[in-house]
Amino acid sequence: MDILVTGGTGTLGRLVVPQLSDAGHRVRVMTRAPKTADQVRGDLDGGEGVEAALAGAEVIVHLAGSSKGDDDKARTLVEAVRATGGRPHLVHISVVGADRVPVRSGVDRAMFGYIAAKRGAEDVVMASGLPWTILRATQFHELMLTTVAAMAKLPLIPAPRGIRVQPVAAAEVAARLVELAQAEPAGLVDDLAGPTTYAFRDLVRSYLRSTGKHRAIVGLPLPGAAARAFRAGANLSPEHAVGRRTWEQFLAAGATG
Repeated sequence: MDILVTGGTGTLGRLVVPQLSDAGHRVRVMTRAPKTADQVRGDLDGGEGVEAALAGAEVIVHLAGSSKGDDDKARTLVEAVRATGGRPHLVHISVVGADRVPVRSGVDRAMFGYIAAKRGAEDVVMASGLPWTILRATQFHELMLTTVAAMAKLPLIPAPRGIRVQPVAAAEVAARLVELAQAEPAGLVDDLAGPTTYAFRDLVRSYLRSTGKHRAIVGLPLPGAAARAFRAGANLSPEHAVGRRTWEQFLAAGATG
């Protein structure tokens, strides 16, 4: 198949692209600044080059994302597909809790605005009229590591009270996306979550132990409806704890941030 990947140079995309290529598909990566033969120019923020990048694509694996604006990126992509007249299978990555975390106030948006953007992107995909598949995953080990490592640079680490996480290996999410891209459109599929749920404070402690660092951890109360939803476990999916690699195994493999 002819497959276009957005966000193909990111944490997840760098794992998805070679797997699709190894499976025998023609894979192109849409990026603002192409550097290799398998990359084509296209900017989902401004829209430049997107229609041309889509030419001939039978499947689009949409991984492009950031801390905000995912809904706008999805809208730009869908509008460009409509302009080309094609009907590719759109495979989209989202986050567990996108449908359960309310983001209403300014406080909610400041801390959890990415959740609202993810849900907005889902809505765009679902209403696109295209054949689609959406996979929701919990937070990747790799991105949790980036967060915890940055916090460990502080003399006191503020750990949100009552917040639990269920991190999953990005490689496992990538493998599932590759399966979905090669299959028929399936709508909203089962979540993909890590094997173990941790209090955020314990996640930080295990990182500190693995790196030999010593920091005080201070409980931080988070206000707002979105934080209440997190404390209630809206970001977790224990019934779909199908990931195999644990946070401890990830750290033991030498991950230090």
